[in-house]
Amino acid sequence: MTLVSEHIETDTRERILVVAERLFRQMGYQKTTVADIAKELRMSPANVYRFFDSKKSIHEGVARTLMGEVETEARRIVAQPGPAKPRLRELLKTINRMNSERYVGDNKLHEMVAIAMEEDWDVCVAHIECITRMIGEVIAQGVASGEFEAPDLPLAALCTCTGMIRFFHPQMIAQAVNKPTATIDQMVDFLFRALEPRKGN
Repeated sequence: MTLVSEHIETDTRERILVVAERLFRQMGYQKTTVADIAKELRMSPANVYRFFDSKKSIHEGVARTLMGEVETEARRIVAQPGPAKPRLRELLKTINRMNSERYVGDNKLHEMVAIAMEEDWDVCVAHIECITRMIGEVIAQGVASGEFEAPDLPLAALCTCTGMIRFFHPQMIAQAVNKPTATIDQMVDFLFRALEPRKGN
């Protein structure tokens, strides 16, 4: 395959995902068909199936794009210079903000993500692992600077991510709206206390 044809294939895949996301937002995932996506692109359904073998794989591609945007912003925060503690707070709050903006205010997109999580797709698992790994990187930087104490870094990252699940998981974010709960800053403060160096060490 030539570079030109590879570029055309990549471009076509991206166009399919962009149109699919727009239709999922407008019509809902369940109501959108591959024929609808093909019609918007002025191509045949068979042509769409050349790039994605099923509607589910298109859905996975859209979910991967949305989750990838969160991961890109998270990586930017992890790579910033300066103390680890404020960066970890920024990282946790940014993930919450981006997931809230994407999924809570958009019922149709929320439906799409709910289906992805119910079916436990590999893309969701990979995203959670990626976010946990980045949380671990900032905690490790905090340990190196003396801001945090975490003898078991992977466990500290996993516990921090688990503690934030109510603020990360789209369905839980949506369900907790207008219900009594700790604020995100209160939860982050609580987790920070578990990471603070023990006095007398």
